[in-house]
Amino acid sequence: MPAAAYAGKECVCQFRRGICDQTCVRDMLDTPFYIACLKLRGRKCLVVGGGEIGLEKAEGLLACDGDVTLVAPEAGPELTQLALEGSIRWEQREYVPEDLEGTFMVIACTDDTDINIGIYEDAERRAMLVNVVDVPPLCNFILPAIVRTGPLAIAISTAGASPALAKRMKAEVSELFGEEYAQLAIMLNDVRGWAKGTLPTYQDRKAFFEGIVNGEPDPIELLRAGDAEGVRGLIEAAQRVAA
Repeated sequence: MPAAAYAGKECVCQFRRGICDQTCVRDMLDTPFYIACLKLRGRKCLVVGGGEIGLEKAEGLLACDGDVTLVAPEAGPELTQLALEGSIRWEQREYVPEDLEGTFMVIACTDDTDINIGIYEDAERRAMLVNVVDVPPLCNFILPAIVRTGPLAIAISTAGASPALAKRMKAEVSELFGEEYAQLAIMLNDVRGWAKGTLPTYQDRKAFFEGIVNGEPDPIELLRAGDAEGVRGLIEAAQRVAA
């Protein structure tokens, strides 16, 4: 159960139960989430809250080239430094609804329930993406644990049931799908143009790439052994056969 929503604690969601009875999260594990990868480059992303969680969210948005604005009366030293160096904009004040104008996404991580509810409701009226950290009913999207290696991104979600389990899975997935997978993805991307220009149908292109990825010798094992030239040879041989 999310830390901000458990029975007996003061209610922190828009249902305003007074004392939490878990009404807001009873169907959480039954909610199907539409998984998507968002392009944030150049898009305004708002973070409300200047603590450690605000730093974590701001850094995640910056990693995806988001245009990050922080709204908070105070901020920790790392966020302050990001503002001083120009990586983010810092509006040093309380949140106001007008902050959402022209904004693609907002992530709220304040310790004030009324502010969080207000942000959620303001964003919903604008049909915006909104996430109030650790309060599932105040989110229309959730943030999975992400494993990033080069161009590869693997998302791991437990639908909010257990961040600790997601963290363990992230560590295990990181070991299983290492740098060699990213290297192979880049090498295959280099021949996508050739495949589209040479192979006439989707099925032809599918067979070409699957033949390389699932063929013998295994390109992943070759890359683990440091034999990138061997993989290039496999790709060139597949091109000769397919052309």
